[in-house]
Amino acid sequence: MSPLSAARAALRVYAAGAAVVLAQLLRRCLGGFAEPVFPPQPDRVAIVTGGTDGIGYATARQLARLGMHVIIAGNNDSKAQDVVRRLKEETSNDKAAVMMVPQRKTRDGFEEHFGLNYLGHFVLTNLLLDSLKEAGRPGRTARVVTVSSATHYVGELRLRDLHGSRCYSPHGAYAQSKLALVLFTYHLQRLLAAQGSPVTANVADPGVVDTDLYRHVFWGTRLIQKMLGRWAFKTPDEGAWTSVYAAVTPDLEGIGGRYLYNEKETKSLMLTYDRDLQRQLWAISCQMTSITDVTQDTLLG
Repeated sequence: MSPLSAARAALRVYAAGAAVVLAQLLRRCLGGFAEPVFPPQPDRVAIVTGGTDGIGYATARQLARLGMHVIIAGNNDSKAQDVVRRLKEETSNDKAAVMMVPQRKTRDGFEEHFGLNYLGHFVLTNLLLDSLKEAGRPGRTARVVTVSSATHYVGELRLRDLHGSRCYSPHGAYAQSKLALVLFTYHLQRLLAAQGSPVTANVADPGVVDTDLYRHVFWGTRLIQKMLGRWAFKTPDEGAWTSVYAAVTPDLEGIGGRYLYNEKETKSLMLTYDRDLQRQLWAISCQMTSITDVTQDTLLG
C-alpha cells in the first residue's frame, strides 16, 4: 500500500465513522436508543471474547443478567478475575479487538489487526464448532455472533498482502480485519447450513461506541469523542444491545448469515456476498492457522 493509498484508507475510515456518528446524534436528538427487552436465558452458556472492557464487558454483563452462564475469554488473567467478581456482585459472544494500532505483530507473526481481530476469532470458532454442534438442537440452535463495524464498508481485502508488509496503514488494516469478519461469518453459515448443523452465524455492528479503543486514533477524533461522546457516541451498554439481540432473540432462531445493526437486519458491503472471495479468505485462513478446510467436501461433495 502506497502512502497515498494509506491516506485514502484513513479518509475512508474517518468518513464512515463520521456518517455513523451523525446518524447516532440525530437519533439521540429524536428520542434516543430504546433498550430492547430480551427473554430470560437459563441453562445456556455464552463465551464472550474481550469481555473485560467496553462492549465485551457490557455484553457479558447483560447476558449474565439474562441467566446465562458466561465465560469470559481475555488475555489478562488478573483483570478477568476482577471482572468476574464485579459481574457476580452486579448480577447476584466474539469481541476482542484492537483499533488502528501502530504496525506490530502477534506472537505468531501476524499483523495485529488481522491476527487479533480476525484470525483469533476464526481459530476460536473452529475449535468450538464440535461443542456448539453438540449443544445446539432444532428450536434452540447454538449461535456464533461476530462483531464487525461500519468500517468494513470501506475496507479492502488484500489477499496477496494481508499483513500490510509492503506499506502499512493502521486504518486500512483495521477496516480489512472488519471486512474479513463479515466474509468469514457468511462462509461459516454456508458450511453450517450445508451440514445441517443446529448452529447459526451472524454479524453484529455495534455502531460508534464510547470506549477506550480510540486511544490510537487521530487526535482530532479523540477530541470529538471527548466533546461529543455523551451525545453522538453510544454507551457500551447501547453498543452491546445488537450483539445480545443476535445471541438470544427468538426472531433469529435458526436464521444465520445476517448483518445486524441497531437490532435490525441490514445489508453489508456488496463485496461480502461474493462466495468466491469468502472461500478464498477461508482457505488462506485455514492455511495460516493449520485448520482443516472442509469447504470442498461440505459444499461440493
